[in-house]
Amino acid sequence: MPQVPVTALSQYVGKPLGHSAWLKIDQQRINLFAEATGDFQFIHVDPQKAAQTPFGGTIAHGFLTLSLIPTLIEDILVLPQGLKMVVNYGLDSVRFMQPVKVGSQVRLKVDLAGVTEKKPGQWLLKAIATLEIEGEEKPAYIAESLSLCFV
Repeated sequence: MPQVPVTALSQYVGKPLGHSAWLKIDQQRINLFAEATGDFQFIHVDPQKAAQTPFGGTIAHGFLTLSLIPTLIEDILVLPQGLKMVVNYGLDSVRFMQPVKVGSQVRLKVDLAGVTEKKPGQWLLKAIATLEIEGEEKPAYIAESLSLCFV
Protein backbone atom coordinates (compact mmCIF):
# COMPACT_ATOMS: atom_id res chain seq x y z
CA MET A 1 0.00 0.00 0.00
CA PRO A 2 1.38 3.38 -0.90
CA GLN A 3 1.99 5.59 2.13
CA VAL A 4 2.06 9.39 2.19
CA PRO A 5 2.34 11.99 4.95
CA VAL A 6 -0.98 12.42 6.81
CA THR A 7 -1.09 16.04 5.65
CA ALA A 8 -1.04 14.86 2.01
CA LEU A 9 -3.97 12.41 2.28
CA SER A 10 -6.56 15.07 1.46
CA GLN A 11 -4.85 15.68 -1.91
CA TYR A 12 -6.11 12.24 -3.02
CA VAL A 13 -9.77 12.85 -2.16
CA GLY A 14 -11.95 12.81 -5.26
CA LYS A 15 -9.27 11.14 -7.33
CA PRO A 16 -9.09 7.63 -8.75
CA LEU A 17 -6.45 5.50 -7.02
CA GLY A 18 -6.39 2.69 -9.58
CA HIS A 19 -7.45 -0.89 -10.22
CA SER A 20 -6.57 -4.20 -8.65
CA ALA A 21 -5.40 -7.19 -10.64
CA TRP A 22 -8.11 -9.36 -12.19
CA LEU A 23 -9.36 -12.25 -10.03
CA LYS A 24 -11.24 -15.26 -11.38
CA ILE A 25 -14.37 -16.30 -9.50
CA ASP A 26 -14.54 -20.08 -9.80
CA GLN A 27 -17.00 -22.61 -8.42
CA GLN A 28 -14.56 -23.77 -5.75
CA ARG A 29 -14.39 -20.25 -4.24
CA ILE A 30 -18.20 -20.04 -4.32
CA ASN A 31 -18.58 -23.46 -2.67
CA LEU A 32 -16.05 -22.59 0.05
CA PHE A 33 -17.95 -19.39 0.80
CA ALA A 34 -21.20 -21.37 1.02
CA GLU A 35 -19.51 -23.76 3.48
CA ALA A 36 -18.19 -20.88 5.58
CA THR A 37 -21.53 -19.05 5.75
CA GLY A 38 -24.10 -21.83 5.49
CA ASP A 39 -25.66 -20.15 2.44
CA PHE A 40 -26.28 -23.07 0.08
CA GLN A 41 -28.94 -21.46 -2.11
CA PHE A 42 -29.03 -23.45 -5.36
CA ILE A 43 -28.21 -20.41 -7.52
CA HIS A 44 -24.72 -20.51 -5.98
CA VAL A 45 -23.92 -24.20 -5.57
CA ASP A 46 -26.02 -26.29 -7.97
CA PRO A 47 -24.78 -25.79 -11.57
CA GLN A 48 -27.50 -27.97 -13.12
CA LYS A 49 -30.40 -26.26 -11.39
CA ALA A 50 -28.82 -22.80 -11.79
CA ALA A 51 -28.48 -23.43 -15.55
CA GLN A 52 -32.28 -23.29 -15.75
CA THR A 53 -32.38 -19.71 -14.40
CA PRO A 54 -32.00 -16.48 -16.40
CA PHE A 55 -28.33 -16.42 -15.28
CA GLY A 56 -27.60 -19.65 -17.13
CA GLY A 57 -25.39 -21.00 -14.34
CA THR A 58 -24.21 -20.38 -10.83
CA ILE A 59 -23.42 -16.92 -9.52
CA ALA A 60 -21.25 -15.76 -6.65
CA HIS A 61 -22.86 -14.70 -3.40
CA GLY A 62 -23.09 -10.92 -3.20
CA PHE A 63 -21.39 -11.02 0.18
CA LEU A 64 -18.61 -13.19 -1.25
CA THR A 65 -17.80 -10.49 -3.79
CA LEU A 66 -18.07 -7.82 -1.10
CA SER A 67 -15.68 -9.75 1.15
CA LEU A 68 -13.00 -9.40 -1.53
CA ILE A 69 -12.60 -5.66 -0.85
CA PRO A 70 -9.81 -6.01 1.77
CA THR A 71 -7.73 -8.25 -0.50
CA LEU A 72 -8.30 -6.32 -3.71
CA ILE A 73 -7.87 -2.85 -2.19
CA GLU A 74 -4.60 -3.77 -0.48
CA ASP A 75 -2.20 -2.49 -3.15
CA ILE A 76 -4.36 0.49 -4.17
CA LEU A 77 -5.51 2.44 -1.13
CA VAL A 78 -3.23 5.31 -0.17
CA LEU A 79 -2.43 5.24 3.56
CA PRO A 80 -0.78 7.56 6.07
CA GLN A 81 2.95 7.22 6.75
CA GLY A 82 3.82 5.70 10.10
CA LEU A 83 0.91 3.29 9.82
CA LYS A 84 0.69 0.81 12.70
CA MET A 85 -2.44 -1.01 11.51
CA VAL A 86 -5.60 -0.69 9.44
CA VAL A 87 -8.95 -2.15 10.43
CA ASN A 88 -12.19 -2.55 8.52
CA TYR A 89 -14.53 0.12 9.88
CA GLY A 90 -17.55 -0.93 7.83
CA LEU A 91 -19.53 0.30 4.87
CA ASP A 92 -21.65 3.40 4.43
CA SER A 93 -23.57 1.98 1.49
CA VAL A 94 -23.58 -0.89 -0.96
CA ARG A 95 -25.54 -1.38 -4.16
CA PHE A 96 -25.39 -4.73 -5.91
CA MET A 97 -25.97 -3.94 -9.58
CA GLN A 98 -25.23 -7.18 -11.41
CA PRO A 99 -24.47 -10.78 -10.42
CA VAL A 100 -21.01 -12.25 -10.90
CA LYS A 101 -21.34 -15.46 -12.91
CA VAL A 102 -19.04 -18.38 -12.20
CA GLY A 103 -15.90 -18.18 -14.32
CA SER A 104 -15.98 -14.36 -14.46
CA GLN A 105 -12.93 -12.19 -13.87
CA VAL A 106 -13.41 -9.25 -11.49
CA ARG A 107 -11.26 -6.33 -10.37
CA LEU A 108 -11.71 -3.47 -7.95
CA LYS A 109 -11.63 0.18 -9.00
CA VAL A 110 -10.94 2.52 -6.08
CA ASP A 111 -11.53 6.25 -5.63
CA LEU A 112 -10.77 8.03 -2.36
CA ALA A 113 -13.93 9.85 -1.21
CA GLY A 114 -12.91 11.19 2.17
CA VAL A 115 -10.33 11.47 4.92
CA THR A 116 -11.35 12.31 8.49
CA GLU A 117 -9.29 12.45 11.68
CA LYS A 118 -11.43 10.54 14.21
CA LYS A 119 -9.07 11.27 17.12
CA PRO A 120 -5.34 11.89 17.36
CA GLY A 121 -3.52 9.13 15.49
CA GLN A 122 -6.71 7.67 13.95
CA TRP A 123 -7.70 8.47 10.39
CA LEU A 124 -10.88 7.25 8.72
CA LEU A 125 -10.60 6.74 4.97
CA LYS A 126 -13.72 6.39 2.83
CA ALA A 127 -13.15 4.73 -0.53
CA ILE A 128 -15.61 4.19 -3.35
CA ALA A 129 -15.02 0.55 -4.29
CA THR A 130 -16.46 -0.54 -7.65
CA LEU A 131 -16.22 -4.23 -8.53
CA GLU A 132 -15.89 -4.43 -12.31
CA ILE A 133 -16.67 -7.60 -14.27
CA GLU A 134 -14.49 -8.23 -17.30
CA GLY A 135 -16.46 -7.69 -20.51
CA GLU A 136 -19.48 -6.17 -18.73
CA GLU A 137 -20.57 -2.55 -18.85
CA LYS A 138 -22.28 -2.55 -15.43
CA PRO A 139 -20.26 -3.31 -12.29
CA ALA A 140 -21.19 -6.00 -9.79
CA TYR A 141 -21.46 -3.38 -7.06
CA ILE A 142 -20.48 0.04 -5.84
CA ALA A 143 -19.67 0.26 -2.13
CA GLU A 144 -18.49 2.99 0.21
CA SER A 145 -15.81 1.17 2.17
CA LEU A 146 -14.41 2.56 5.43
CA SER A 147 -10.90 1.87 6.74
CA LEU A 148 -9.62 3.11 10.10
CA CYS A 149 -5.88 3.78 10.09
CA PHE A 150 -3.83 3.94 13.27
CA VAL A 151 -0.59 5.97 13.09
